[in-house]
Amino acid sequence: AAIKEFFGTSQLSQFMDQNNPLSGLTHKRRLSALGPGGLSRERAGLEVRDV
Repeated sequence: AAIKEFFGTSQLSQFMDQNNPLSGLTHKRRLSALGPGGLSRERAGLEVRDV
């Protein structure tokens, strides 16, 4: 039950597009930067977005 709740409601859980390798990298980067305690989309400046 806890696993279903995590994958259904957590901010860290999202579906990943497995057809495009570039979207997979984008997904992993977003997961690490925008998780709980991380940056919000509004506060992420150009320095943070530039990889």
